[in-house]
Amino acid sequence: MSSQFEFHLDHIDTKSPARVGRWVTPHGEVETPAFMPVGTIASVKGLLPVQLREVGVQQILANTYHLALRPGPEVVADLGGLHRFMAWDGPILTDSGGFQVFSLARLTKLDDEQVVFRSHLDGSLLELSPERAIRIQELLGADCIMCLDECPPHDVPVERMRIAVDRTTRWAARCREAHSRDDQALFGIVQGGTNLALRERSAEGLLPLDFPGYAVGGLSVGETPGEMYSTLDGVVPMLPTHKPRYLMGVGRPIDLVEAVLRGIDLFDCVLPTRNGRNAMAFTSRGPLRLRNLKFQRDESPLDPDCPCPVCRTFSRAYLRHLFLVNEMLGPILVSWHNVAYYQTLLREMRHAIRSNSAVEFRATQLARWGEAV
Repeated sequence: MSSQFEFHLDHIDTKSPARVGRWVTPHGEVETPAFMPVGTIASVKGLLPVQLREVGVQQILANTYHLALRPGPEVVADLGGLHRFMAWDGPILTDSGGFQVFSLARLTKLDDEQVVFRSHLDGSLLELSPERAIRIQELLGADCIMCLDECPPHDVPVERMRIAVDRTTRWAARCREAHSRDDQALFGIVQGGTNLALRERSAEGLLPLDFPGYAVGGLSVGETPGEMYSTLDGVVPMLPTHKPRYLMGVGRPIDLVEAVLRGIDLFDCVLPTRNGRNAMAFTSRGPLRLRNLKFQRDESPLDPDCPCPVCRTFSRAYLRHLFLVNEMLGPILVSWHNVAYYQTLLREMRHAIRSNSAVEFRATQLARWGEAV
């Protein structure tokens, strides 16, 4: 790994695999465990970079497939790279387009050489080989980039999952060979669904490539929460202790807590902003659906325990009003609060790990959310 990247493991909880660390990148340091808001098209929907910084966001994620279509990686490179283009001076991670192999399956043609997408915008073709995925991400200029992988549905037959695992391993080797920038950290992605034997097969194929970090892909794609957690119980111990571990596309607040307790360091998910745009607020006492009539005259903040600008300023009644009249400020404010809540949750989790009370933190959170312990 380049000297511009270092992962310092500062403390491991004495009662669980939960850990606190520092991921050093060319654009700053990330305290882990950390949550990255998703900026699919070089924008965390509705929020300014200064607003993200104000509520504690350290790193964000952008999407290779979507940026390859619009405005194109060459355009971003000509304009100074993704950091300058979107006016975000902190660390950025770009995915490889592998998740779109799953989410846009009806628009893809896949073989051992590459995946070909038929654009969801205009039907044009986008050819994405491992080498092209790396080239696009090098042009975008993110700090952390991902190998191209195949993410199949969780319930495919075992042989089909094995084919995806082996293809992901071969593609990872090609990505490693194609990668040329020493100011970018390239992560490998462990696949295999909920089948621990195939997860082990995937890890055994990727670890000799000595990536500076490893991601767990192929979860939150239809399996139950229990299946996700048991898979993490098996997979995380397969990964190097001294490198960051990234769980892709997860998730709900409870999922973050459970995954941190199993030793995961990095997360991303669209839920804070997607749900915010749809009038759902995450709070320390569980989610609020703001269109409900019971909030019509509710003068309290979204979350009395939240110090974010939205909770300091606006009432539930006002926020509900904004959604009912289709005022764009409503989705903006609730998205901002949700992103702030996720940052607060992970910050409190880091504090609990340092004090060796991560297990107790989980129990307290589940009780507040009304979940069974």
